[in-house]
Amino acid sequence: MDFFALDVETANADYSSICQIGIAEFQNGQLIDKWVSLVNPESYFDPYNISIHGITAEAVKDAPTFDAIYDFIAKRITGKITVHHMPFDRVAITRACLEYKLDIIQPVWVDSAIIVRRTWEQFTHKGYSLVNVANFLKIDFKHHDALEDAITAARVVLHACEINQISIEEWHKRISQPTIIHLEGNPEGSLYGETLVFTGTLSLTRKEAAKIAASMGCHVDGSVTKNTTILVVGIQDAFKLAGYEKSAKHRKAEDLNQKGIPIKILSEKDFIEMCNSEK
Repeated sequence: MDFFALDVETANADYSSICQIGIAEFQNGQLIDKWVSLVNPESYFDPYNISIHGITAEAVKDAPTFDAIYDFIAKRITGKITVHHMPFDRVAITRACLEYKLDIIQPVWVDSAIIVRRTWEQFTHKGYSLVNVANFLKIDFKHHDALEDAITAARVVLHACEINQISIEEWHKRISQPTIIHLEGNPEGSLYGETLVFTGTLSLTRKEAAKIAASMGCHVDGSVTKNTTILVVGIQDAFKLAGYEKSAKHRKAEDLNQKGIPIKILSEKDFIEMCNSEK
């Protein structure tokens, strides 16, 4: 898998005030090149930002401005898959281009935070900061160093690629599609009135599975609640389960069952067979 990873630090709350950029290049999933540079943002340094990354106005006084390194960056990542964690870095690059009246650099951006949220259930809605995810994956790094953050985001993505057995190119295709959290059921379907949730890795994409469930009448939801009536369980990857035998959704459904809230728990195979028999 060939791709780049990029991270920036800024001098203040203005995203265009880039004071450090780090870029890592990976080929066949291996780090082959890395580049990092301080950048003179030609702007003030907020003490809060300094407290985070430790970069000062004195440190960058002889560093190049963004426009001086623009061509180098653009030639490396334009049109190439480029990993970043959260929208901050992507927005900062765009804002710096606009600040210097340069053409906006256009790599194929891939947000590792979105990949994290679609890979590990405990990070679906919260806690998916780079530090938290790196700690979970036992990746040691110096946070708020642009190069180290870039390399770490790349390694997180490589973990997700290995777990899900898909390439970074496939991840790009998937995250370009919105995640289906809620989908209303066909009122003519035989399962109309049921609220269904999926967990685990399915043989189908979540989007395809949700469409099938909705066509059967199910309201498709993203989490197990008191309103859930069906849980469809795919393959449980032990790496994702944090020491448990079942996913958090599966365990919650069983707990609600014990409290008198009936939830049917089906394997994906049984769910598909039920749908096929109805069709």
